[in-house]
Amino acid sequence: MSPVLPLSASIRESRRRPVTRPAVQFLPFCPESPDPQTEAVPAARGDNGWCKGSLEGPQADCPPPQLQTPRAPLVGIARLAANSPAAETKRSSREKPEYFLLPVKSILNRCDSNRVPFDWTINPYRGCEFGCKYCYARYTHEYMEIDGGEFERKIFVKRDASGLLARDIAEKYSYESKASGGTEAEHIAIGTATDPYQPAEKEYGVTRACLEELAKREGLSISVITKSNQIVQDIDVYREIAARSALSLNITVTTLRTRLARLLEPRAPRPDLRLAAVRQLREAGLEVGVSASPLLPGINDGELEAVAEAARDAGAQWFFSGVLFLMPSSAKQFLPFIREKFPRLAKQYEQWYGRNGYPPEEYRKKISERVRAIKVRCGFAPRPWEGMRTASAGPRQMKLGWDAGAIAAVR
Repeated sequence: MSPVLPLSASIRESRRRPVTRPAVQFLPFCPESPDPQTEAVPAARGDNGWCKGSLEGPQADCPPPQLQTPRAPLVGIARLAANSPAAETKRSSREKPEYFLLPVKSILNRCDSNRVPFDWTINPYRGCEFGCKYCYARYTHEYMEIDGGEFERKIFVKRDASGLLARDIAEKYSYESKASGGTEAEHIAIGTATDPYQPAEKEYGVTRACLEELAKREGLSISVITKSNQIVQDIDVYREIAARSALSLNITVTTLRTRLARLLEPRAPRPDLRLAAVRQLREAGLEVGVSASPLLPGINDGELEAVAEAARDAGAQWFFSGVLFLMPSSAKQFLPFIREKFPRLAKQYEQWYGRNGYPPEEYRKKISERVRAIKVRCGFAPRPWEGMRTASAGPRQMKLGWDAGAIAAVR
């Protein structure tokens, strides 16, 4: 069994000092509240607007300024985070992040957004040491009343993972999802807001603990996404899961250039190591695809075809990519980075992302067309949730099946 963090685990007596938080700085994405004497109050944004909310919390991403003062007492996840004890670590590097034990009440979190193809998420940690400059998930730290810039420096380890997940599966999970009309199990996505194989996993093993719990069941629908080749350390448990449930693994490769990858994703494994992991997972008989997301205009968008070909050569069965989306908490970190490292692109990024979380629709359409053409040329199958899941023999047991006719039709 992998290391688990029980309630009786030994922890340091010292607790984290209260975080001093500056007043909220609103980016151009969220204009200041209008003057009630001269301007009309704008309507709330719809599902396509970043101010609507997020996958893992009910709060708006850009609360109006008047809600910021006076500051209310910490509640919910923010209060838990503020009182989280320090987690013991064997790491001695001065650059290591701070680790805390977060006493969460649940591991399986419901996702109600109709913009994503999954029903539940599992994020074994909060925060991610890889420190990707574009990371959209920085907003999850803001739910804990911690600045998004601390996302890679304050890592929260979720306690009692396997026990909580066992209870959550029994009480919450359904093998007959509404989206499928009751014909398929609800889908669980692992790693949507933090990388499940960041360095913390080597010490705390929360991801492994969750996987071992999932391996005890059959008929589930599960996907995992990571930038780390450390995923191969769990091939044994992935084989167990795949023998009893529908499982798809996804490795993110945004560029083949090592120097660019180190600049964009400072502490993530090199691209060649990730592609080697794709090959190793395929050799183990597991279903694997590659994500080239996010696509950064003027930075890595010229590599799209090359990354896809490398993924195909490594054995990837599917390939997908999406254009950079900047939430306010991410833009606050990413746009200064662009001004410093890519000054020739700064003006374009300010124009494109200055009033919206997305680049112009015309650019996004061109990228979508390129991705479709790449899939045809390289012979990629659709992603599992785009294809056809067929029930196999046995009670509530599903396998991923690829139908040539269905694949051609989707393309």
